[in-house]
Amino acid sequence: MKSLRLHLFAILIAATSLIWLSAFAWILLDSRAKLEHVLDTRLQAAAHMVDSLAADGGKVASTGIVPPMQASPEEANYERQLSCQIWSMEGRLVARSSGAPDVQMTDQASGFSQRTIEGEPWRVYTIEDSVKNIRVMVGDRLGMRDGLVADLIKGLVLPALLIFPLLAALIWISLGGGLRPLNAMASELRRRSADDLSLIETRRAPSEVQPLIAALNSLFAKVEAARRHERDLTAFAAHELRTPLAGLKTQAQIALSVTDPAIREGALRQILISVDRTSRLVRQLLAIARLDAGLDDASRETLNIGKSLDEVINMAKPAMGSIKVDVDPDLHRYVIQANREALYFALRNLHENAIQHSPEGGAIAWRIAPEGKGVLVEDDGPGIPLAELPFVTQRFFRGQHKSSTGTGLGLAITEIAVRKLGGELVLQNREGRGGLQALIVLHGVGPT
Repeated sequence: MKSLRLHLFAILIAATSLIWLSAFAWILLDSRAKLEHVLDTRLQAAAHMVDSLAADGGKVASTGIVPPMQASPEEANYERQLSCQIWSMEGRLVARSSGAPDVQMTDQASGFSQRTIEGEPWRVYTIEDSVKNIRVMVGDRLGMRDGLVADLIKGLVLPALLIFPLLAALIWISLGGGLRPLNAMASELRRRSADDLSLIETRRAPSEVQPLIAALNSLFAKVEAARRHERDLTAFAAHELRTPLAGLKTQAQIALSVTDPAIREGALRQILISVDRTSRLVRQLLAIARLDAGLDDASRETLNIGKSLDEVINMAKPAMGSIKVDVDPDLHRYVIQANREALYFALRNLHENAIQHSPEGGAIAWRIAPEGKGVLVEDDGPGIPLAELPFVTQRFFRGQHKSSTGTGLGLAITEIAVRKLGGELVLQNREGRGGLQALIVLHGVGPT
């Protein structure tokens, strides 16, 4: 596993090293340029001093040797490296300093020049004095200049090399301190039990860590909500299954204990009713589990609404009895890009809900919504009391007009499926007559 502390340490060390190397390169180039300028200035000053000491004809202090120039202790090493020659205009060597080459240091009449003498590069400054009939040449070896630059760099690099381990240690310790809130949060989470999904405290956390804590708290809230839904679903399912199972057992006992054929037939019919109710409940529980688990958005396809509705109606025919179903032919002209399962769950549960609450001989009407914005279904049932409308999409809610075979899951499944389709479920009682009107508002519905 990659260490965040080690990763940050490597980045900071690399960045620091790059900055230092850039600074060294800058100092090297800038120092060399300034040192060259200073040394050239010293050459000029030395040449003018020698020229001022020379008499007419080039005699200097009655000797052929140029006296050494005074220098401060820090400059003495460099001054000892300077070499001086005095030549007459006719090309005769008049005088030279100790250590100066025997040959003429430059052919240039005046100014700065560079020349290789005995395999070694020199920097020379020449003054031509026509009054005294001499040329004064003062020069130094370029190798000596490189040595001065090298000494300067050593003076910078050696302390840096000694300081760098200390800097690395300080960076490592600082990173440990900076990451301490993360370690504290990790320790807190490790100490928690599996059931502890309480929110993490954010007041003392650094601003950089707060987005992570906020994301974790959001995740905890979602997990807690999912667990609560799971517990509620399990509890309600156990309660709802207990009743039909108890009825099944009772009716089976009656069928086994009586000899009257009519009573036995009635008991067997009640068994069939209980089995149908239990089957529908189990099917709806599986549908909710499937929707809660999430549907694959990548499995969207072009679906014909009318054909999907025909499939739902054909599957529900055994439970319809004398209830009539009227389907607007225009529905077969409309298509939608959607998940097949989600659309099927929405249509099936709305249709089954309409069947459950419609009286014998009643009618269910399916048609396209105004302006083609979705699908509309109406039934002849009792409708929903206004006080119960906000709650009928809650799981296992069974209101005043509950059906004997209802489970309280149909409209809940419909709303979840419609949300998966990116739409909205709108419920309202029909105006002027009994019954419920359910509108599925869908986006992307269009005629073929």
